[in-house]
Amino acid sequence: MKLDIVIFGLAITSSWGNGHAVTYRALAKALRERGHNVTFLERDTAWYRAHRDFDRVDYCDIALYRDLREIPARFGARVMNADLVILGSYVPDGTVLAEWITAHARGVTAFYDIDTPVTLAGFETGATAYMAAALVPRFDLYLSFTGGPVLHLIEEVYGARRARALHCAADLDVHQACELPSEWELGYLGTYSADRQDALERFMFAPARELTHQKFAVAGAQYPDNVEWPVNVARIPHLPPSAHRSFYGRQRYTLNLTRADMIAAGYSPSVRLFEAAACGVPIISDNWAGLETFFTPGREILVVDQMQDVMHVLSELPEERRRTIAAAARNRLLKSHTPRHRAEQIENYYREVVAEQRPQIREVVA
Repeated sequence: MKLDIVIFGLAITSSWGNGHAVTYRALAKALRERGHNVTFLERDTAWYRAHRDFDRVDYCDIALYRDLREIPARFGARVMNADLVILGSYVPDGTVLAEWITAHARGVTAFYDIDTPVTLAGFETGATAYMAAALVPRFDLYLSFTGGPVLHLIEEVYGARRARALHCAADLDVHQACELPSEWELGYLGTYSADRQDALERFMFAPARELTHQKFAVAGAQYPDNVEWPVNVARIPHLPPSAHRSFYGRQRYTLNLTRADMIAAGYSPSVRLFEAAACGVPIISDNWAGLETFFTPGREILVVDQMQDVMHVLSELPEERRRTIAAAARNRLLKSHTPRHRAEQIENYYREVVAEQRPQIREVVA
């Protein structure tokens, strides 16, 4: 099976301040490796234009557009004839695109929600600018970053025809285990988010203030000037994906923090979780429902609820166990959570839709 796939996504050319780019890159690369043709359509915004990692790649065709008026003439035929058209979350003018895609695409259509809990919370308040609840039933698939019970809610409350989990994945060509001298006792990679800041204070800043002889590090964009950084916490404004491996490799432990909406929904692993596991660094994570379905607590990941838990790990966990946990997480990722697994899921979901549509087509023809 060889599919012609068109993806409208937030960004693939720039990873500045967003986790979507690395997810799309890993997914597009895996789809191409499995023989599919992928076209990625991205709005040419000033923010990402100023921080691009590249303009073109060999694993998908990238096309930039300035506004919606260009789309019918430039991409109408491609969308109409594609086997699968995917619209991602946070795409500018996503609601308009959703209406146009579902009206013109002849193949399977999917909404890929990399921000499911945020999207659903916005449905309740009318604040989701990139998708409207009324448009959900028009897609053949609702591909959700969040799994678990939320999938049933999306179908039962919002009328999705098929809600299926499609979690993020790390690009294994970029994120690999490496042996580097330890520079930081604990590190964190993540764009600033107000609802994660209390957890960063509790699980990173508070231990840093206690362990003044140790070094810590935070890498990520958009942190406000009023953040009070402990003197032993290094501040790195932005790291491109190509530098993630060395950043993880210089940490004894890395911290995974989850946004409030994701914790409330559960079953919402961030791409950083998979990146860290791929790079072979042991992960200290906040606690949320469904975490154990991705990595086994105590064996493949260390789950903490309070600052003292972090202090215990950093000060008392034997070195042999630290290495064993990191190796177990990487093995689990390679077994269950690679981009190839995500590409196979997309293929299976596509087959599911097509198999259910064929009887309807035969009935109409008869």
